[in-house]
Amino acid sequence: MPLYESVLIARQDISAQQVEGLSEALQNVVTENGGTVAKTEYWGLKNLAYRIKKNRKGHYLMLHLDAPAEAVKELERNARINEDVLRHLTIRVDGFEEGASAMMQSRSARDGGRRDRGDRDRGDRDRGDRDRGDRDRGGRDRERGEQAED
Repeated sequence: MPLYESVLIARQDISAQQVEGLSEALQNVVTENGGTVAKTEYWGLKNLAYRIKKNRKGHYLMLHLDAPAEAVKELERNARINEDVLRHLTIRVDGFEEGASAMMQSRSARDGGRRDRGDRDRGDRDRGDRDRGDRDRGGRDRERGEQAED
């Protein structure tokens, strides 16, 4: 059977227990249609990049599915109907990641314990040639009172 990853964002005003209940209900939909849920991750309450239906935050939930296409369609239909689900996205994958997802890992574990800035050196910036000559703020030559040409 094909493998899928499904991420859902639930409303901010429901509790974590209600999100868990929502997760169980969606898992039941998948299993009733001949699929299995390999893993479930609750990522927590996180800020949204922009408002969705007047919500600034959302509960994130990820499901790893090993299910036929009909089961995934039914899962998406139930997610669309449920008013607690703000957004959902399901993608087909070749295989699941081993261990915790990137969202569940700590920042230091993802970066390898260091913050690499590449070739940038904040202390020694080259601002280029900034000589403005004898111009005032309006771009006029102070000696002649004429507009300076660039």
